[in-house]
Amino acid sequence: MTAKPIVAATDGSAESLRAVQWAAREAVLRGAPLRIVAVGELLPRMTAHRDVDNPETVADVILDNRDRALAEAAARAAEADPGLLIDTDPLDGPIAQTVTDAGSGALMLVVGHRGIGAFAAMILGSVSRYAATHAPCPVVVVREETMALHRQVGVGIGDPDHGEAPLTFAFEEAALRKASLAVVHAWHTPHSGSSRTSDTPAAPGYQAEADSVLAGLLEDWQRKYPDVTVTRDVVRGHPGRALAGLSARADLVVIGRRAAHHGPGTVMHAVLNHAHGPVATVPSA
Repeated sequence: MTAKPIVAATDGSAESLRAVQWAAREAVLRGAPLRIVAVGELLPRMTAHRDVDNPETVADVILDNRDRALAEAAARAAEADPGLLIDTDPLDGPIAQTVTDAGSGALMLVVGHRGIGAFAAMILGSVSRYAATHAPCPVVVVREETMALHRQVGVGIGDPDHGEAPLTFAFEEAALRKASLAVVHAWHTPHSGSSRTSDTPAAPGYQAEADSVLAGLLEDWQRKYPDVTVTRDVVRGHPGRALAGLSARADLVVIGRRAAHHGPGTVMHAVLNHAHGPVATVPSA
């Protein structure tokens, strides 16, 4: 068994429990332990009494909810396999940063897309986006997952010079799942929304050149993973839209990310908000 865990974050919401269950199945698939974390963020001057001689405070409620969320998540995760090693970790601190930091040293960090209620949904939505952008490990944002298996992993490649990390992750996931791998490079011109796009002189030449570059890029991985059936597709259109569409027929969509300064780029933002299933963001090596 690998020593590195898969880390899943929960807040007790249905979305986060779905993410925990996904992470549990992934842990079983990889033979990895599962660490489930929940964060109780106390505002300044909040104090938890935690004894019978004092009335329950707001801080007590926050921490009790955190602990209940952990217990329920652990019970759900255990359904994946009786032999799965599960560790629960109650944490304190700013939610987004604490969840993101929990991914340090992990195989991957798994989060849900939304949380409990309108306000919590905004919080967990911001947590998932922050983690997907800043975590030191791959991050999987789970949304709208079904139990139907497509036996396909998708990966988006924008700049071939920065494709090594997402391709490595995607090939490994496809090999583990005994799935095919769809490699997509999407491109668009400033006028891609108009009829003039079809008349762009550079379009046919670029498409052929991009396909050739992509084919060369995949050669080493295909030799390393000969059992993974690979298709490549160079499509005209916004990359975010193309990858969100791919997510409807894939068990997992993988995209790369570089160091973030202000938040997710337009492609990542589009995919995370419109995907039909789990999306993995993989940091550049």
